Amino acid sequence: MNTTVEVLGFAREPAWLPWAVSYFFLIGISTTAFFLSLPGLVWRRPDWRGVSRRALLVALVCGLTGPVALLADLHQPGRFLNFYLHPNSGSWMAWGAFFIPVYMFGLCLYAWLCLRPQLAAMGQSGEKFAGLYRRLAYGGHDNPGAIRMAALVGSIGAALILLYTGMEVMVVQARALWHSPVLPLLLLVSALSGGLGMTGLFEVMSGNRAAAPLLNRWLAYSQWASLLLLAVWGLLGASGLSSAAAEALAAMQGAFSWWVTGAWLIGSTVLTLWLASARRHTLLLPALFALQGAWLVRWIVLMVSQSLPKMGATTPRYVLTLTPDGLLGIVGMVGLCLTIYIVLTSLVPWDEPAEV
Repeated sequence: MNTTVEVLGFAREPAWLPWAVSYFFLIGISTTAFFLSLPGLVWRRPDWRGVSRRALLVALVCGLTGPVALLADLHQPGRFLNFYLHPNSGSWMAWGAFFIPVYMFGLCLYAWLCLRPQLAAMGQSGEKFAGLYRRLAYGGHDNPGAIRMAALVGSIGAALILLYTGMEVMVVQARALWHSPVLPLLLLVSALSGGLGMTGLFEVMSGNRAAAPLLNRWLAYSQWASLLLLAVWGLLGASGLSSAAAEALAAMQGAFSWWVTGAWLIGSTVLTLWLASARRHTLLLPALFALQGAWLVRWIVLMVSQSLPKMGATTPRYVLTLTPDGLLGIVGMVGLCLTIYIVLTSLVPWDEPAEV
């Protein structure tokens, strides 16, 4: 008796491109860095004063760059405008179009209020652009109440962005790796790790390394949380308590590349944890590995996960190409971040402690 087995395969282009990874990476860093700026600039804690100032710079650089990557991922501005012309209250992605302006408004207002005293002082120093600094300062007096109100608006916007970026991925039931309540928490924790890493990198670039123990302590906490969430997801899949996690694990078992990817993720997380714990006075290496880990989580979730077949037996693989939708786009986002960093640090010296 002859048996015929028909194998179906469907080749599709990836729905999400590296632009999306860049957006999730940058906006996650910006929002968590915004929260890192609060202890020193709002609550006026002396041990956080300098760190919070660099964290605010991180929030501005990544916050101004992230939406550009999002617009590029949509390929044309009209798609973004469509969220406002035809609102869809049932879509987390559509809600994000309203959350982003709230956050950006709160962030920019908060940054301006924090920088006003310094702008006023620079306006009185007789520098070349003293007149511009005086106009930007608009009086220049420190107003803690206004700073707290702007920080509240920015905090609400940042929390909503962290919520929607996790939920818009989690609600997709067609992707077994995405449809898990652990995923939004993992994106949140890895965003905090990236925010700490970028703040540490800016500390190194500004020559301020005294905050290394403080940043490394929180970085170690974030790595422990990441390992815990990965373990919970694995247990949910292995025990069958989560059908989506079990399905994702079953699809990964026969692929050597997934074993390598998983080992890389866990190994880099453990290495970052060791660097943050054993070398508490070192900033550069823990910061770089933290940024690598935050990017890796998003690359796995948004790009590598698309190799898992939704139907059929075909396992499509994404190859990073030297195109605007690939490597050139990533390099362009790095260049835009660097440009904004140069502009902001040229206008205002960020290596000084915040005003109290």
